[in-house]
Amino acid sequence: MKKKILTLFAALLLLLAAAALWLWPKDDSGAPASAAFQSLPAAEKVARGAYLAKAGDCMACHTTRGGVAFAGGRALQTPFGNVIAPNITSDKENGIGSWSADDFWNALHNGKSKNGRLLYPAFPYTDYTKVTRDDSDALYAYFQTVPAHPQANRPHELRFPYNQQLTLAVWRAMYFKPAVYQPDNSKPAEWNRGAYLVQGLGHCIACHSTRNALGASEGGLNGGMIPVLGWYAPSLNSDREAGLGNWQTPHIEQLLKTGISPRATVFGPMAEVVRQSLQHLNDADIGAMALYLKSLPAPDGKPEPYEREKSSEAAAFLAAGAKIYKSQCMDCHGENGEGIPPAYPPLAGNRALTMDEAVNPIRIVLNGGFPPGTAGNPRPYGMPPFSHALNDVEVAAVVSYLRSAWGNNARPVSSVEVNRYRNVPLE
Repeated sequence: MKKKILTLFAALLLLLAAAALWLWPKDDSGAPASAAFQSLPAAEKVARGAYLAKAGDCMACHTTRGGVAFAGGRALQTPFGNVIAPNITSDKENGIGSWSADDFWNALHNGKSKNGRLLYPAFPYTDYTKVTRDDSDALYAYFQTVPAHPQANRPHELRFPYNQQLTLAVWRAMYFKPAVYQPDNSKPAEWNRGAYLVQGLGHCIACHSTRNALGASEGGLNGGMIPVLGWYAPSLNSDREAGLGNWQTPHIEQLLKTGISPRATVFGPMAEVVRQSLQHLNDADIGAMALYLKSLPAPDGKPEPYEREKSSEAAAFLAAGAKIYKSQCMDCHGENGEGIPPAYPPLAGNRALTMDEAVNPIRIVLNGGFPPGTAGNPRPYGMPPFSHALNDVEVAAVVSYLRSAWGNNARPVSSVEVNRYRNVPLE
């Protein structure tokens, strides 16, 4: 029996290998950098690369808390195990100091390391492949100026069979095809710039999309749970209920640039993105991203409105939540959920409360949080945690009340849901 199992396993591996070779995406060498870029002074190339590194939020993954910038070592949690971000300083032994511009392009565009090994898509080359060769070479020029640091790279901590290059090859054959962003000539230049940033260096789809069982993004920017981290990244399309359809464009720009706006405040992983990446982009690029996001079509169909239970028990549950709101929340968020924006965000019509997924308000009530400190919001107002003051039933009651009051209409949450997130690490 054991011999038969091994034989079947070997046959399966051969089939997977054959499938990977048959479907293997061809490397795209691409066109060389433009003559205009090549003629730029070195300092201008480096400055451009430094800006693009901010746009790509490279430091967030390649730097541990309190560690040397870009020296790697941060564990990126996935459902398949941890991917350890590598050193990308100019160190020749442990970093990318010995890489050529072609090597860097091959990693960014084709998802392959200098030695030919396939890279895991926790490094979002599935999005970075859209980056132009000019911008890739600018990034390369910048990273070659990052001071060398000899921190050794740690091996990934992935479970079998996800730690096998053959498995990764099959995944790439199914879900990856290298291709630089191609402008839509029917759209204005600003729209195309926004699309280029959102789809490419911004890699927004990495969080704001659902993922299938194999970790591939599906459904565009229609929102999704961030694997392992336990936050819900909301829809970025023009849906009026869950997306940005009824937002004014300046409010989108303000949220991206500062982390606060009259409509919402960012918390959780998005606060890190705004602090380390988006706040450093110029106003033209922020405006282009907002314009593009505002143009994204809403998904077909409209969900049926939630039919609220009319029982006396359901009414008593919401009444208990209203009482907690009055004693704990009303001073900041107002009697009618109007808030005092942008310091205290409004709760009436707040899409964090109207989405079907309630994980974000649950975690904010439990753990509190601060929006990011940014140039446009240097002294952010924070929300205190209530996990020590409210039990699971009380948190469920107040969150359910918030999701039912002032025109909000989303399903109630249970104490079981609250308990699920009570002990989830903040990062």
